Amino acid sequence: MSDDALSGLDEQQRAAASLLRGPVCVLAGAGTGKTRVITHRIAHGVDTGAYSPGRVMAVTFTAKAAGEMRGRLRALGVEGVAARTFHATALAQLNFFWPQLAGDTAPSIVDKKVRVLGQAADGLGLHLDAATLRDVASRIEWRKVAMRTIDQDAVAHPQGLGTLDAGKVADLMRAYEKIKDERRQLDFEDVLLACAGMLESEPRVAAAVHEQYRHLTVDEFQDVSPVQHRLLELWLGERRDICVVGDASQTIYSFAGADPRYLLEFGQRYEDAQIVRLERNYRSDPAILGVANALMRGRPGALALSSPRLSGPAPTVTSYDDDAAEAGGVAAAIAAQIEAGISPHAIAVLYRANAQSAPLLAALAARGIPSSVLGGRRFFDLPEVRQAVMALRAATVAPIETSFLATVRDILRGLGLSDDPPPAGGALRDAWEARAAVLRLAEEAPAGTTLRAFTDELMARGRAQHEPALRTVTLATLHAAKGLEWDHVHLIGMSEGLLPISYATGFDAIDEERRLAYVGVTRAARSLSLSWARSGGTAGRPRPRERSRFLQEIGPGARDTDTARAAGARATSAGRPRS
Repeated sequence: MSDDALSGLDEQQRAAASLLRGPVCVLAGAGTGKTRVITHRIAHGVDTGAYSPGRVMAVTFTAKAAGEMRGRLRALGVEGVAARTFHATALAQLNFFWPQLAGDTAPSIVDKKVRVLGQAADGLGLHLDAATLRDVASRIEWRKVAMRTIDQDAVAHPQGLGTLDAGKVADLMRAYEKIKDERRQLDFEDVLLACAGMLESEPRVAAAVHEQYRHLTVDEFQDVSPVQHRLLELWLGERRDICVVGDASQTIYSFAGADPRYLLEFGQRYEDAQIVRLERNYRSDPAILGVANALMRGRPGALALSSPRLSGPAPTVTSYDDDAAEAGGVAAAIAAQIEAGISPHAIAVLYRANAQSAPLLAALAARGIPSSVLGGRRFFDLPEVRQAVMALRAATVAPIETSFLATVRDILRGLGLSDDPPPAGGALRDAWEARAAVLRLAEEAPAGTTLRAFTDELMARGRAQHEPALRTVTLATLHAAKGLEWDHVHLIGMSEGLLPISYATGFDAIDEERRLAYVGVTRAARSLSLSWARSGGTAGRPRPRERSRFLQEIGPGARDTDTARAAGARATSAGRPRS
């Protein structure tokens, strides 16, 4: 074995990284180091001569995750591995083989599905609002990832969609496809379907892909959809050298076609599969893992997470009179954490639906606490950041009379970076935080970095979506928080109708909501607070709420607290909970 690639791994991680041949399944719980295992396994295969880097395909679901994988492989001295998303891999193969097969360039990609759908609706004489068009776009996406025809979709959804009956929905889908065909365009889901069709119908293309890629690794395997699973089968062919990594307890994208059965039944599909369980969590305190384990106890594929840490404070459960009191109480708790020396960027507030962010933003701004909502524009797409990168890039053509860091600071000050930040809660503060993050990247650059090298690094980070952490409290939905972590997490809205959400009916839908709660809990490293409001709705028409069934399942794993009544909470304490 290569000690370089396997050093620093624990016993379970080392066992997984040492399995280089045959079907391998790594069941990796939250915070157990799955990306570390994937990259060290590949590096170990390269070090021992079992793999050639150019013959390895590693696929995942986001460009950010793929970029992180490539960065870790580079740090281990491995270059040339094809670490990409499913769509990027499929698109690269289409662009390479299409000219050989058709004698023409591959079709272009639809920029905005809703716009094309609107044109299709106009052609049919249908006058549809934007919300209906978005719903039809979502139905199209689901149909394609499930590998269903338009007729099969109509049978599966006889009730239609909104004001459209099933026949009209089918007509609109056909008109949409006709426009795309006339324009020689593919949408995002077509890329996977077209690549699969090419591999199925062209044996020489399949043979070339099988010759190029001998070893296949799949990250986040619990999120694989039917069309992605079919593509994996075609990439693999008759061979069996595949390693899948995933956690059934983190399946939260069923609405996008994710099917955890592919992970759960891997050992049945490959009877000789080698299965390794990673259950040693290096992120969270034992008390937090106790809550996570209680939520998933008895569920298919659930792992029993443990931690080498000493147990920290017990998670708390707090009830408030209403949403405003809950937002004020959480803001007060965060203010106390910051006053105790905790950096804002180490704190997150997580919730089920985007609409829950509004009172939180107001409550935090009222206390002068900077915050940012995850899932908005990407950092390197922000106008302030683009302006800063362009200005820094332009400065590289002129002789620099001061130090690199002083030059960066002067340029950013000229763009509006003041010594003192503007008040929290507005666009000016958001712009200031973005420019301050660029300055911190410069301050953290290695000694001897030139301005040109720094701007090259900024541009590379932008392409890889390797974004810096803003010095703000993060607000995020549970879906957006997956794959991230914070020292201190406040999980709000733990009431029936919010988590689980009101439209989740049936066992499978409720189980998905439970997995969302599990994802939220396992984002926390040091402290976790859970809260809910006893009433919702408007001030004139309050609606009573009930405590979430998930809080009942946690049992004694979290400590209940009480709060002052709403009037007192909105006064001096702003809802600060008291034991």
